[in-house]
Amino acid sequence: MGYDADAIIIGAGLAGLVAATELTDARKKVIILDQEPEQTLGGQAWRSFGGLFFINSPEQRRLRIKDSRELALQDWMGSAGFDRPEDHWPRKWAEAYIDFASGEKRAWLHAQGMRWFPVVGWAERGGSLATGHGNSVPRFHITWGTGLGVVEPFIRRAREAEQKGLLTFRFRHRVTALVKSAGIIEAVEGEILQPSEVRRSEPSSRIATGSFALKAQAIIVCSGGIGGNHDLVRKNWPARLGTPKHLISGVPDHVDGLMLGVAEKAGAHLINEDRMWHYVEGVNNWDPIWSKHAIRILPGPSSLWFDARGDRLPPPCLPGFDTLSTLSHIMKSGYDYSWFVLNQTIAKKEITLSGSEQNPDFTSKSWRQVLKRALGGVPAPVQAFLDNGEDFIVERDLSALVRRMNALTGDNLIHEDKLQAQIMARDREVDNPYTKDAQITAIRGARNYIGDRLVRVVPPHRILDPKHGPLIAVRLSILTRKSLGGIETDLNARVLKADGEPLAGVYAAGEAAGFGGGGMHGYNSLEGTFLGGSIFSGRTAGRAAAKAT
Repeated sequence: MGYDADAIIIGAGLAGLVAATELTDARKKVIILDQEPEQTLGGQAWRSFGGLFFINSPEQRRLRIKDSRELALQDWMGSAGFDRPEDHWPRKWAEAYIDFASGEKRAWLHAQGMRWFPVVGWAERGGSLATGHGNSVPRFHITWGTGLGVVEPFIRRAREAEQKGLLTFRFRHRVTALVKSAGIIEAVEGEILQPSEVRRSEPSSRIATGSFALKAQAIIVCSGGIGGNHDLVRKNWPARLGTPKHLISGVPDHVDGLMLGVAEKAGAHLINEDRMWHYVEGVNNWDPIWSKHAIRILPGPSSLWFDARGDRLPPPCLPGFDTLSTLSHIMKSGYDYSWFVLNQTIAKKEITLSGSEQNPDFTSKSWRQVLKRALGGVPAPVQAFLDNGEDFIVERDLSALVRRMNALTGDNLIHEDKLQAQIMARDREVDNPYTKDAQITAIRGARNYIGDRLVRVVPPHRILDPKHGPLIAVRLSILTRKSLGGIETDLNARVLKADGEPLAGVYAAGEAAGFGGGGMHGYNSLEGTFLGGSIFSGRTAGRAAAKAT
């Protein structure tokens, strides 16, 4: 038939690598195309913190965390809030993913060499009713080796398949069209971009030096999301979350979403494009790699959170509890930034930065460094931001802190008396074992979990107590990250058209498919589910395409 391969995969990130290795395990010939140079192999997953969502894992059981498929499904559906006719397939993907996460997921990944830190993190805690958003129990398993530890097994398997002649990488190949023949899409066309020696994640040239056309029985779109393309983010931004004036980027420039338009032009149905997962704890990277490079703070629950006017955020807008509720609340303030106010004691234990490069202890698999972090002072990457980050202010007294907060923004919205009154009111509440302050209740509840008590959450104390100083203020901005919607797919990862019929010959996985179905998270993420969603949907697409070719 003149095919160049059994399958062509667009995108050399985690989903694409998983799909490719499933195909080559079935002895199928695969070509992976990616617009970036070879040094970006592994995509965004390579730079991630490596968090994975497991249900009733050995790590949970050792910590006496009682989890179950039923509880996790309750949390997922309460968070997703599926409410649209087009949520049919996303809902089915969500149910299938819960089955995977409570079933073979951990054993399958363990067999490939992955291991996890024994203390399970409690991300996205919710803060509302049992039927609402959030994780009822800790489920965030940090992969030993962070994102590199997640990607490495699939890179290794892909390189082995490459040596066997089953897999070919073609970097700097940018797909611009999916081509139909006799009613079936069986070819891709595009541009060959100029070679690039930039560092991983740096912006690369878009100068074309040639063109290409390739044919295969199956095309799998694993091209990622839109977070690096602020024009596309703003186009899809939902009115329910206000209109941000200023955005910073949690993903590189090449996460441009342009392949989604190519797929749509070929007949793919895009759904839930207004559902996004952008963080409100973004800070500008003092040592940037890509445009508007931002890092997310992964906060413990003790920092006080204020809007731009210096008003304390109400529950469930607590650090680490409910991302989108907090985003909505901040946007209603009339400004798109907010503040953490904390002290040195809190910073030592509760301020963690997202990403493999910001967590060298986990990334290098060094127990010595992990213990040093747990028992020592402020982690070195956090200290580097305290010393160099434009969003970080450190002062011995509140007056100086407020002056510098106002100087940083130029808005002069923070009034010392008002800020001090709120902090002191909170501080009075820690003198008793009971309180009406929901955040202090949440801190004490978190410390009932041994994992938080050991490595994550400091004992309640007065923020303004000098022995816990100096004081720290952090300006927080909206950081773009994930698309929760995307290409609609059935449970075999086949791309669907607007009429619900398959777009013959085409599959999709990873963020391009909303991590499954066109948006298996619904409106909210429970965290640790993006890497896992890429793995699950990539595996599904690879296996389905292998059977069909």
